[in-house]
Amino acid sequence: MMPGLTSPVTDAYERLAEVFPGLRVKELTDEGPTPDGAGWVRAADLAAGGAPLDAFLAWDNAQVLRDYGQQARPDVVASFGLHRYAWPACLLITVPWFLVRRVPRVPVEGVSFQRALGHMTVRVREFACLPDDPAAQLPGARVVPDEEALRGEVRAAVAEHIGPVLDGFGARMRRGKRALWGMATDEIVEGLWYVAHLLGEEQRAVAELEQLLPGTTKPYVGTAGFRELTGPNGERLPTRDRASCCLFYTLRPEDTCVTCPRTCDADRVARLQQTA
Repeated sequence: MMPGLTSPVTDAYERLAEVFPGLRVKELTDEGPTPDGAGWVRAADLAAGGAPLDAFLAWDNAQVLRDYGQQARPDVVASFGLHRYAWPACLLITVPWFLVRRVPRVPVEGVSFQRALGHMTVRVREFACLPDDPAAQLPGARVVPDEEALRGEVRAAVAEHIGPVLDGFGARMRRGKRALWGMATDEIVEGLWYVAHLLGEEQRAVAELEQLLPGTTKPYVGTAGFRELTGPNGERLPTRDRASCCLFYTLRPEDTCVTCPRTCDADRVARLQQTA
């Protein structure tokens, strides 16, 4: 955050940093320069798919070699890189919606990312809000009539930002449009689900995300995917089914994600019990 700068979404970003210090969002003024160099990458450069994207993915490639001692396929490296960008990028939109019912527009030209530090910068010029929001009178406000319209603003804002990024990564990922938008769907859901857990509002987030992604909202693929399993003692164990696969199984076939379509319910129950 720049000293003295506040916006209609400042409180939401500050609350995010409180519960998840691994991501800090700094808002820029119209005049403020977009960070460059020293590990920073502009979202617009990732979307362009050139040398900055190559450098971004080199980090993922080195991490796989270091941690797993093997070379991952190029499409697997690109999938990891996309996840590591898209997960925090979606939070720029979903966290203000969830916490203060304001939806910022964050086109790729207004966002930069420093992955090693977990820092993002964003320039918010427009946001959507409800009619009874005091911020409705502020410059840049776009007032929408109700909660469903606000959910539509969330879907539109994420698509505006993530769509170009998917185009940049897509040629390296050997996946079609539907599979790429399945990944975007997962990033929306799993990012907010995780942060809401830290906030102590997991159940509300599940309900909100089910309404946000009911399965009929293109270009997104599938529903939020939440369901419950029952443990051996009758305990309720929340889980979800991903719309896409992160391809981690290509490195460790025996170690799939707990929400992966490849992970059977018996394994999910065992792993969720350990986590609990």
